[in-house]
Amino acid sequence: MIHASELRLDVVAAVVVPTVAAVLLLVLTGGAWHRLRRVARTLLVAVSAVAVLAAAGAGANLLGGFFPTVGSLIGSSPDPGEGSVADIGPDGAGLDAAMPLVAARSAQGLGSTLHMTLHGAVSGIDRDADVYLPPGYTEHPRARFPVVEWLPGFPGEPREVAALFKVPDVLDAAIAAHRIPPVVLVIPDINGEPRFGHDQECVDAQHGAADDTYLTTDLVDWTTRHLRVRPDRGAWALAGWSSGGYCAMNLALRHPRTYALAVSQSGYDRTPDDVVTGELFAGRPDLAAANDVVALLGERPAPLAMLVTAGSDEPEERAAADRIRAAAAPPVTVDTRLYPGGGHNQNAVRAQLPDLVDWLGAHLLGPLAPPATPAGVTIDDGPGVPQRVLPVPDP
Repeated sequence: MIHASELRLDVVAAVVVPTVAAVLLLVLTGGAWHRLRRVARTLLVAVSAVAVLAAAGAGANLLGGFFPTVGSLIGSSPDPGEGSVADIGPDGAGLDAAMPLVAARSAQGLGSTLHMTLHGAVSGIDRDADVYLPPGYTEHPRARFPVVEWLPGFPGEPREVAALFKVPDVLDAAIAAHRIPPVVLVIPDINGEPRFGHDQECVDAQHGAADDTYLTTDLVDWTTRHLRVRPDRGAWALAGWSSGGYCAMNLALRHPRTYALAVSQSGYDRTPDDVVTGELFAGRPDLAAANDVVALLGERPAPLAMLVTAGSDEPEERAAADRIRAAAAPPVTVDTRLYPGGGHNQNAVRAQLPDLVDWLGAHLLGPLAPPATPAGVTIDDGPGVPQRVLPVPDP
């Protein structure tokens, strides 16, 4: 049986087929109009309209590079570990068994992306996740590495970051060129199943899933227990595209004792309220404000460095970046970047990734080999950073 992820949308045939079908239907409609009953006419017009819309959408998709397959359009994959080199099973139980492969790849200057399923003990959520271990991870067994949680967009999943955007390959190249220190990358599933029409925006929703808790408590706890990572906030960053960009900023502002950096690539500043997302906060304005980037910035949060980007063809994202820049004040710093011609699609994401990685490289603390501390590096493990007191959803 052919899976949706095997049906390509980024080929010329994906445009030609619906275009030919649309033309034939329009010709048929005109030629048979007077011989058809009213119901048949209505049906034929409706089918023709759908074919025209499909042809136009396929053409726009091919030019813009939005969705490479039907599976990516509906957020479905036959292989959630696509883009990884090994599966380490539930809660990473097979991590040790994968280390010889990680070491062999590291010797070639390559990082290793490992796939697992993670149970959130606090949130109760079970989802897929990918973990990238950088070159040098096995060669330096006492070193502790910085961490980036890279959040997919909607309706994406870990393979969007690993296989479609190829962020691990970008990191391999940047690490080899010394543009970023060796860094552990954790790529969680931020929505779970079903994907299409199920946008949860990484929040602890009123009477809904505790996504914030899963991403900032369960995932962080697993990472610090099972991987050799630095615990201090200056070594932890959040990054993401589109909804993942909003999530990165919102979660970093909500949890300042965990994260010191956030990268939003074409993100926005508040959760949408539409047919896909729904009303996540069930009419509670305190929860909405506690997940609003601009509102959180107005409360003078802990030191945080943010990179906020948008393309010149993204008016809503540009407006959000302007609002965020206007709301930010010390100790928060916001670097906003506008990319010419950048639209809300995978081509723009890939083109901008090297800049994002370079920014992270300039701000993240590097690997640390205890007990030595590199000259000029100040360890900040968070105790001096106040913990936000935030409203919580009703049980």
